[in-house]
Amino acid sequence: MTTIASTLGVARSNLIERRMGSSRPRGRYHKAEDNRLLPLIRQLVGERPSYGYRRITALLNRRLQNEDLPRMNAKRVLRILQNHGLTLQRHTGRQLGRTHDGVVVALTSNIRWCSDHFELTCRNGEIVRILFAIDACDREIIAWSATTVGISGQMVQDLMVACVERRFDSLKTPHPVEWLSDNGSAYIAKDTRHTATALGLRLCFTPVCSPQSNGIAEAFVKTFRRDYLQLSILPNAAIVLGLLQAWMDDYNNVHPHSALRFHSPAEFRKLSA
Repeated sequence: MTTIASTLGVARSNLIERRMGSSRPRGRYHKAEDNRLLPLIRQLVGERPSYGYRRITALLNRRLQNEDLPRMNAKRVLRILQNHGLTLQRHTGRQLGRTHDGVVVALTSNIRWCSDHFELTCRNGEIVRILFAIDACDREIIAWSATTVGISGQMVQDLMVACVERRFDSLKTPHPVEWLSDNGSAYIAKDTRHTATALGLRLCFTPVCSPQSNGIAEAFVKTFRRDYLQLSILPNAAIVLGLLQAWMDDYNNVHPHSALRFHSPAEFRKLSA
C-alpha cells in the first residue's frame, strides 16, 4: 500500500478509506441564506449574461449596500452560480503572443489618453464607425462620436477639443497630456497635429503592427463588443446610433472594471478625488 500511495502521490490513509468504502466525496453544499440571494443573482445574470462571477458580485454588493445589507464574498456568489448552472463557459482559446511589453496604464488620471476607432456591421449591411478617447488610469470614455462614413481628421480634432473641455473645463490643458493612438491618417494629419499642440496634447503613436501598444483602447473595444454589441440586435445604423449614448453611459457609470477593483470608472474617479 505504501508503494502504491507513493507512486500515485496520495496519502495512504486516503487509499485505505477508499478500499474500505468508508469515504464519500463531498458534494456542493447550500446555506439557508442562498435562497434569499438567488433571485437577485438570477436577475443580474439575466441583465448581464456576459458577466463573470466577479462582476456579478460587484453589482450584487452595490444593491446590498443600498439596502444596508452585508456584502457577499465572491467565492460564495461563485458557489451559488455553480450550483444553479449560471456560470459562463470556460474560455479555451489560445492567447496570442504580444509584440509589445511597454506599460500603457497611467498612475493618475489626465496623464495619458488613448484613442482608437472601430466599426460594426448592422444586419442590413450598414456600417457604423465609433471614435473614442479613454483615460489610461480611470478607464472612463471621456468623449466619443459615431458616423456611417469614414473617420476624418476633423472628427479626431473635435474629439480632442471635447476631451480637454470635459476634463479641464478649458481649451488648454494645465499640463502636457499624452494622446496615444495608432498611425491612422486621421491622427497623423497636419491639422490634427496643430490642434493637439494648441490644446496642450502631446501626440504618441504606437509601433506599426503592434495593437497591444494601445492596449487600454483595445481592451475597451473587446469589452464593448462582448457586453453590449453581442447582446443586442442591430438591424440598422439609425437604431445603433440611438443606442450608443446609453451604452457609453452604462460603461462609465455601471460597468465593474477589474483593473479598478471592480468599481465603475465613475466610482473610481469619485473615490480618487
